[in-house]
Amino acid sequence: MKAIISDIHSNLEALQAVMADIKESNIDEIYCLGDVIGYGPNPRECIDMVMDFKVVLLGNHDQGAMFDPEGFNPSAERAIFWTREQLELPTENRHVKERRWDFLAERPRIVKEDNFMFVHGSARNPLNEYVFPEDIYNQRKMERIFALVDKYCFQGHTHVPGIFTENLQFHSPEEIDYVYRLDSRKTLCNVGSVGQPRDGDWRACYVQLDGDTIRFRRVEYDVETTIQKIYAIPDLENFLGDRLRDGR
Repeated sequence: MKAIISDIHSNLEALQAVMADIKESNIDEIYCLGDVIGYGPNPRECIDMVMDFKVVLLGNHDQGAMFDPEGFNPSAERAIFWTREQLELPTENRHVKERRWDFLAERPRIVKEDNFMFVHGSARNPLNEYVFPEDIYNQRKMERIFALVDKYCFQGHTHVPGIFTENLQFHSPEEIDYVYRLDSRKTLCNVGSVGQPRDGDWRACYVQLDGDTIRFRRVEYDVETTIQKIYAIPDLENFLGDRLRDGR
């Protein structure tokens, strides 16, 4: 059984809670769909925790830390520059710093295994394209994305979990009682966000894949500790903490 997580965004408390939930399940492999860092207060610790996962993809914030961030709003850009500073702290061991940077630099943008594709954004643009629930009304966009998917694609980036089917339907986890069984239809699964959910539910979100069954998991974590850490860092705007309470 696989755990598929995404969009940790330097939220150590959320990642630790999700890892505890994974440990209690019969999980063989962990896949991360990118954006380990950005926005949150613990980039170094989160990178260190994911290094042993079977798959860790490159997210746009991970790339933004390595290069000049493009397409970021001012608060996100400011956060990614602060994140870069944290990865270059002079007090950190040089070999540890190099190991983290090398790890980020080696991340793939897409992984395919049998009928499964794993991306951060979309099959069409693995790094940057958002696929929102309302895109089911954008037939041309969805048809082009589905054309690039052999069978099943797991993605993140929007922080909004749910299932997209090829007949242009979207199912939120609540609508399907948090369980979806894959069939012969092409399917896109957004696994949601560990560290910054945006679907109105503050709890960390990820999925477990057991054969052809997807289970969405919501995990409570010490959100107030994360918020207070953000408040204490001038380069991380307070609203980055406030939004965690509301899942927005």
